Amino acid sequence: MVIFFRDMEQQEEREELEMLRQDVKRLRRRLALCTPSLAALLRRKGLDIFREGPAGDLLIPEEGSVDEWYEHMKRYSFRLYLRDVIKQQERFTVGSLTRYATADVTAGYTQYLLEAGVIEEADGAYRLKGRRIRSFGETLEWFAAQILSREFQAEAIWGVKLKRRRRSGRPRTGGDYDVVAKIDGGILYMEVKSSPPKQIYPNEITAFLERTGELAPEIAVFFMDTELRMKDKIVPMFEEALPGFFPAAGAPAPVRLHRELFRIGDKMFIINAKGSVAMNIERVLCHYFSAPSRSAWP
Repeated sequence: MVIFFRDMEQQEEREELEMLRQDVKRLRRRLALCTPSLAALLRRKGLDIFREGPAGDLLIPEEGSVDEWYEHMKRYSFRLYLRDVIKQQERFTVGSLTRYATADVTAGYTQYLLEAGVIEEADGAYRLKGRRIRSFGETLEWFAAQILSREFQAEAIWGVKLKRRRRSGRPRTGGDYDVVAKIDGGILYMEVKSSPPKQIYPNEITAFLERTGELAPEIAVFFMDTELRMKDKIVPMFEEALPGFFPAAGAPAPVRLHRELFRIGDKMFIINAKGSVAMNIERVLCHYFSAPSRSAWP
């Protein structure tokens, strides 16, 4: 009997939480109509959107449902599978892709790609259909922007190149940003990395910090699509680079927010894909909007 009532209470809590999430979504949709567009917010910073959403290496179905593709992309094993498909795109088999999932799951993914028109059969194997894809990067950026748009009602763009308006000078960093979004009237910038931690180098951390300083968003997120630990390599590289970013005020140290999620102050975050990318972004937003004080960028 005690277990029965406990289950009922947990179910009621889940239903209440879902109602609150839906209320937040409705409020954000209304707020989006009452606040300036993302382009207008960027113009206030002297920036114009020069380019967004390049499709040269974007891997999404032309024949299938983008909604279904998005649902598949939520699965870490599917994203790892797609990386292998891109690496072996000229010729691959189900067996050659069975590294991160069971043979049955990999076969299911392959059948889905075949039905969606992403791959085609060729000489007893498979190959990517259409143009050659150089990397998984653009597809991952698209997915991150889709999460912000679909789950958090943010106006989000990816593969963004910004340029300074006239008389504003030129961006120090070249103005390339993986994902830029407007959420609740502020700007969120996300750097998206599809490589594992061992392939990330200090200059990439420095570039992220420089772009953050140039754009001065309300929220900056360094996202790595991995379930590996951030504490082993990525966090130490931030600790080494941060003093150059906060030369006067003193560099804040990365603080663990949740498991392998870290915050630097209340506006900058390091996250990975462990558990759920959307849930990790939600934890970032919850912390930011509940923080008692959010200091400005130096």
